[in-house]
Amino acid sequence: MRRTIKKRTVVLVIVLAACAAAGFAGFRLRNGRSGSSPDGENTAYVEKVSVLTGNADGSGMVNRFSGVVESQDTWSVEQKADSTVREVLVTVGQNVKKGDPLFTYDTDKYNDSLAQAQIDLERLNNEKDSINATIAELQKQQKKAKAAEQANYTIQIQEQQLAEKQKELDIQSKQADIDKLNDNIAHATVTSEIDGVVKSIRNGTANAGDSLSGTQDNSFITVMKSGDYRIKGSINEQNISQIAEGSPMLAVSRTDSSKTWRGTVSKIDTSNPSSGQNNGMSSDMASGSSSYPFYVDLDSSDGLIMGQHVYLEPDVGQTGKKDGLWIPEYMVDETDAENPFVWADKDGKLTKLAVTLGGRDENLGTVEILSGLSESDSIAFPDSSLEEGMRTAPMADMPADMSVVSGSGTEMENVFSSSAGNEVYGSSVYNDYGTREVRGTDTGTEGAENNAGQMSGAGETGSADTEAAG
Repeated sequence: MRRTIKKRTVVLVIVLAACAAAGFAGFRLRNGRSGSSPDGENTAYVEKVSVLTGNADGSGMVNRFSGVVESQDTWSVEQKADSTVREVLVTVGQNVKKGDPLFTYDTDKYNDSLAQAQIDLERLNNEKDSINATIAELQKQQKKAKAAEQANYTIQIQEQQLAEKQKELDIQSKQADIDKLNDNIAHATVTSEIDGVVKSIRNGTANAGDSLSGTQDNSFITVMKSGDYRIKGSINEQNISQIAEGSPMLAVSRTDSSKTWRGTVSKIDTSNPSSGQNNGMSSDMASGSSSYPFYVDLDSSDGLIMGQHVYLEPDVGQTGKKDGLWIPEYMVDETDAENPFVWADKDGKLTKLAVTLGGRDENLGTVEILSGLSESDSIAFPDSSLEEGMRTAPMADMPADMSVVSGSGTEMENVFSSSAGNEVYGSSVYNDYGTREVRGTDTGTEGAENNAGQMSGAGETGSADTEAAG
């Protein structure tokens, strides 16, 4: 019986990713009513072994997610409720240093209020002086008064003393108002308390620059701290089971795949969904779905810059270089465990090539080929309907009108249906967004999990939840 793919989630993710990213197929175009080619002959679509191993131009063998470098810490300042902003001195994305001016308040109102408060304070001090003079006069008269009048003077003096204490409190309150007004005037220009980049500026009820943060808050200006970086990614609800908090992740440069950074998923923020975004997925699949931000803390951020876009992928050891030739184990037909083989192209026709197997990598789902195959060969997914002598064609010749894919994670028989009614086995196709897409469902006995992955071959213009540099 053919060796089946292990049911571990990470392996399924890798398998599905490889289907789309490497573009391999088991690759039989089944004739329907209209035929699969001008002459009606069945065709097996093949892919270079060097592509499947990741040693040629391709997207590797794990799902990739888009990510952007941001600061670990932020500093925010809110607009004073009783103040009006006169001028904003910075723009979103601008680099600032500690002490740099960010915006200024209108001080005209403060100046007017200060002048009135000073007049009020002078009046209160005069009233207090008058009360103290009254108390002194009453005390003087009390000394000369008869015994029968002493009680009346005592009451009057006490009333005046209470009035004096009240005036003292009024004076203290008014002085506090004056101090606050002076402080507002002295600090009419608000400065940054950290070195960083302006992340957002509030404008009315919304924040300019919310697109950088993906959220909205009450801060007037928010500055992202320079130095300590993390990476913010986005994952669709249909892919969210592919990562978990604490999972090791690998960040890959979009411009130089040899530059990588390791880190760990620190948070998956399921409390802040972003709805109504297609994220490059076909409309029937993405309709009504949500995406969630997740964050990766880095072991080192050397070489990264604020706002840089990168790829994020589960770190399953894919950057480790192995000696020998390693291919996805599902590309080997092991129906007869003693005589494994691959379906290969030979002069445009399909043939069986016997191979000798070595070790296996359970994390990556790969098997070592000791003999019988080289990176220059082209092979097809071992579908049961393939026959020796069948015509072969490279994946680049796959008909472009294939747009739907479904499949089982157990047998990895991905079936694509075309508008002509034909079916293609084990193939990736281009959807309306210019990205290669594959969907799969793990039907293994260890627990069924729906997984959907998508690889983008459109560079930074792709907006898929899972992306790869194709």
